[in-house]
Amino acid sequence: MNLLKWNKEFALEQAADDMDLLLELIEIFKGSFENDLQQLEEGLEENAADKICSAAHSIKGAAASLGIEGIREVALAVEEDSRAGNLEVAQSQLPLLKSLMIELQNI
Repeated sequence: MNLLKWNKEFALEQAADDMDLLLELIEIFKGSFENDLQQLEEGLEENAADKICSAAHSIKGAAASLGIEGIREVALAVEEDSRAGNLEVAQSQLPLLKSLMIELQNI
């Protein structure tokens, strides 16, 4: 299942058609995604909408820059839900984000 919706051509273009650079950027994103996901989980445990929003915003921006639409879309939904105070709805997206993180490990 391709939940990531990765636009590899866009990502390669963003990396100036340098595949080695793209692979390095993806590795950096994997680490930051893991850290941001941890911050998001902590924010949910603390009912801290600002922390959730910040982590989701970070994930969204990094995913967008690499053309990973699946992650960007879910992170956007979490960001919007947390801004609106719908923390339960934001939390319901957590399993999908974790699945996407697992799928990300395969690229």
